[in-house]
Amino acid sequence: MHVTLPHGRHLTRLPGVRVRKSRHVTPARTGGLPRVTVEAAVINAAQRAVSDRQAALLMVMSVQQRLTTGPRLLAELASRDRIHRRRFITLVLRDIADGAHALGELDFARLCRAHAVPRPSRQEVRHRPNGRTYLDVWWESHRAGAEIDGAQHGWGLRAAEDSLRDNEMVIGGEAVLRIPVLLLRTDAARVMDQVARFLVSREIG
Repeated sequence: MHVTLPHGRHLTRLPGVRVRKSRHVTPARTGGLPRVTVEAAVINAAQRAVSDRQAALLMVMSVQQRLTTGPRLLAELASRDRIHRRRFITLVLRDIADGAHALGELDFARLCRAHAVPRPSRQEVRHRPNGRTYLDVWWESHRAGAEIDGAQHGWGLRAAEDSLRDNEMVIGGEAVLRIPVLLLRTDAARVMDQVARFLVSREIG
C-alpha cells in the first residue's frame, strides 16, 4: 500500500506500507478513508514509474477504464510546480485528450510526428448499415483511416467482423489500413512509409 503524506507529517512505519511525502496533496471529496483524487494518483504514479513506457501505460489505462479523462489529467498536471518527466507526461496526455485510448495508438501518434505524417483525428465515428463504428485514426481530407490492431483482433470472430467493416468502407469510397501493433513496434519505419504512401494515393483533387 502507498500512503501519501504532506511534507512535515510523520507516520509510524508499518509492514507493507510505503510512505511518500508530497507538497501537493489534494484529498478527494468523498466519504470514507481519506485519499487523493484519481487525477493526483495517476500523475504521481506516472512521474514515479520505472520507465516512460510504464508511465504512458498507467495514464492511458486510467482513461481507458473511465476512471478519469485526458483534460482532467492535464488540469492536474498544470496545477503542479515540479514534476519528474513533465515534458513526456504532457505530450502523452495531449494525445490521450485527443482520443488515443491504447499504447499502440500513443505509439502511432509519436511516429506520425517523427515521420511528418499529417496529424489525424482519433476515435472517429463512422456510420455503417449495422450501426456506428469507431476508427482509431482518421484523415478526413483523404477519406482514409487506420486501425492499430492489438492481439485481440485475431481472436474468434473479431477478424471476420473487422473485415466486414472494412468492406463497407471500401464500398462507400473510403479506405483503412490495418496495422498490427506488433509490426508497429518491430518495423515502424516500413509501416510509416506505407502510411505516407497510402495518404498520397488517397489525395483528393
